[in-house]
Amino acid sequence: MPLKTESIEEPTLNLTPMIDIVFLLVIFFMVGARFSEMERQYDIQLPTVSDVQPLTSLPDDLTVNVRRNGEIWYSGQKQTLPELEAELQAARQNFPDQSVVIRGEGDGRYQHVMDVLAACRRAGIRAISLAHRSGQEEQQ
Repeated sequence: MPLKTESIEEPTLNLTPMIDIVFLLVIFFMVGARFSEMERQYDIQLPTVSDVQPLTSLPDDLTVNVRRNGEIWYSGQKQTLPELEAELQAARQNFPDQSVVIRGEGDGRYQHVMDVLAACRRAGIRAISLAHRSGQEEQQ
């Protein structure tokens, strides 16, 4: 009966490439940190401008949901018209060009949507849009 005399080779894991990559990343971040420190060491008096626009982007649209029974939902909370108007005025104080999207249920009374539109106008919101779906979405 023949016996196997070959030894079975155990699998090994070569960590050399991983260690090389880690060292390269450490060197990269050390050099990058050095450049940012060097940039800050110069004492520079920046020029001033009178008409400065904020660097932030426009805020997201505020969404007001109007249920078919007339309930008004804003920011996940049920609101009355005076509460909604106060919230919209506060939002307009933060950003004068704040926009509002009104989402009314299709089979609800139009008067409820008009009440929310009037509250937006009293709050000083000028950018108002009514959410809708196109007819092609329903056919698909």
